[in-house]
Amino acid sequence: MKQVDLIISNIGQLITCAAREGAKKGIGMRDLGIVEDGAVAVEGKSIVGVDKSGKILAEFESENVLDASGRSVSPGFVDPHTHIVFGGDRFNEFELRIKGASYLEIMEAGGGIVSTVAKTRAASIRELASDASERLDVMLELGATTVEIKTGYGLDFENEIKMLEVIEELDKNHQVDVIPTFLAAHAIPADWKGREDEFTDLICRDMIPAAWDWYKNSHFSAEYPATEGTENTEKEIVADKTSNALTQSQPNSSSSVNSVAKFRPFFIDVFCEKNAFNLKQSKKVINTAKELGFAIKAHVDEFTNLGCAEFAIENGATSIDHLDATSNSEIDLLANSETIGVVTPTVNFNLGSGEFADARNMIDRGCAIALSTDYNPGSAPCPSQPVTMAIACRYQKLLPSEALNAVTINAAHAIGLGKTHGSIEVGKRADLLVFGTEDYRQIAYEFGRNLVFSVIKSGKRIF
Repeated sequence: MKQVDLIISNIGQLITCAAREGAKKGIGMRDLGIVEDGAVAVEGKSIVGVDKSGKILAEFESENVLDASGRSVSPGFVDPHTHIVFGGDRFNEFELRIKGASYLEIMEAGGGIVSTVAKTRAASIRELASDASERLDVMLELGATTVEIKTGYGLDFENEIKMLEVIEELDKNHQVDVIPTFLAAHAIPADWKGREDEFTDLICRDMIPAAWDWYKNSHFSAEYPATEGTENTEKEIVADKTSNALTQSQPNSSSSVNSVAKFRPFFIDVFCEKNAFNLKQSKKVINTAKELGFAIKAHVDEFTNLGCAEFAIENGATSIDHLDATSNSEIDLLANSETIGVVTPTVNFNLGSGEFADARNMIDRGCAIALSTDYNPGSAPCPSQPVTMAIACRYQKLLPSEALNAVTINAAHAIGLGKTHGSIEVGKRADLLVFGTEDYRQIAYEFGRNLVFSVIKSGKRIF
């Protein structure tokens, strides 16, 4: 028998979310790849066996066996869109919204992103890292084992780079795997009002090249060398901090794993929206970043459809996010692409809106959809992917199975890690959640209680 570091056995529903052909689309999002009475074998940070309990226990042995006692087990949640590095809070705006002020009205009055920018600029790297680390602690307890984090609250050269340094510190020191996104094109600073084109030129001329230079000399690039061009989004990508990457094998097998080249994606993002960046400016940001080698993301159609969804998809965006005002023609374009549509129902819920991105229509038209908390201080102060699932099921009519695939395998593809994260398959990262339920549907059915019973991160039991 093969000796391994950990075996999880007697799993009532082993929810593999296995996906051999990439992200799950359309009706495929209902397929969770459930193995009844399943088991998982883990060696180091990687999964080496997935099958029925009897078969795994006949092939593997370990001094560390976790009896799941009939509970459900899923991949660790992946959160593909967050803004958790920030200073201060926005409690006063919460009250203003209750009194009737809209998000755009608050922004126009000097609140919103601009308010957080001032507090973030005033905070030190140590302060920002400490606060963000506490937020990651909460997210990990709620099941998030991999998290994308954006800059965007600096909005000048010095502070955007400072935010990148904070994100790097988090990835070095926290158990959660972190993917960095550079979002200098998040808002127009107050002192650049009326000179939006000039600010866009500054971002493209100075900030984006500086961010790329930072990346090449950072922990991310040092451990995961970037490829040329935009190929660094979805090719044998790994986020393993200390060991070799592992190839993806077929589910329900126990084949050995092989080393492959390592590299980590680095994303650019732009907020194409009224009172932020218009389509022409957004195109310039995307084109500049693409030429340097960034992978592409874009905030599009959150309030107003300015046409950036089509441009981002045509330029190979890994994801386009929000999609509240996206047209059917653009949804069809998304369905026929490899781009992931990331919807953020927590934003609509938090803003008290009755209108949500039409994720049901997107899935029915064949799109690959992911869910995110969009955790941020203003529009979505929510650290919980289970709450995101609960909202999406109720207001966007996702089935629990679709919601679970949307926070695991599809979310992993939305940050370029679909080859290594987001499903329980041989060769993938051993990020696993044991739930205090025997039926996965309860994860989205209940809200307000944490059903995560145990977190295994990179093969180690955290909780």
